[in-house]
Amino acid sequence: MPYMGYETFDFNVPLGEHGDVYDRFLCRVREFRECVKILNQAYARLEKQPTGVFRTDDRKFAPPPRAELGRSMEAVIHHFKLWTEGFPVPDEEVYVSIESPRGEIGCYLHGTGGNKPRRVHFKTPSFIHVSALPVMTKSHLIADLVAIIGSVDIVLGDCDR
Repeated sequence: MPYMGYETFDFNVPLGEHGDVYDRFLCRVREFRECVKILNQAYARLEKQPTGVFRTDDRKFAPPPRAELGRSMEAVIHHFKLWTEGFPVPDEEVYVSIESPRGEIGCYLHGTGGNKPRRVHFKTPSFIHVSALPVMTKSHLIADLVAIIGSVDIVLGDCDR
C-alpha cells in the first residue's frame, strides 16, 4: 500500500534472523542508517521544490496566519472559535495508521456531524509489545527481562491507558 511517498524512495527494510535482544539491537541500528538514507533523499528533493504557502487557505480548517492576528480582530475571533469549538466532521467512520519507530500507530474516529466525535480510539504498538512479552521471555532469567523490554522499546504509558 503506498504510504506517504515511501514508494518513491530507495531504501531497504532491515530484518533480523534470530529474534533475540542483540538481533533487535542490530536491526534498530540498520533502521537508523536507512532513515538517514531516506532523509538525504528527501532533503535533495526539498532543494528542488518551489517555496511558498503549504497550508490551505480555507479558514474553516486552518487558523489565520500569525502576522494577521495582530492586525485583524476578525482573525483573532476566528482563531479563538476554531481552537475552542473546532469544526464539524461528517457522521462517518475513519481509521488511519502511520508507521512510527516503535510500530504502527492507528487512530479510529467516528464523527457525529458536529464538532464532538462519537468515539476516538488510538492503537499504540506498546500494548501489543507487552502482550508478546510472555513468548519473548520464556526460559529466560528475571535479569534478562530488563534487556528484553528495552530492546522492544515499550512505553508503559501507552499500555496503561
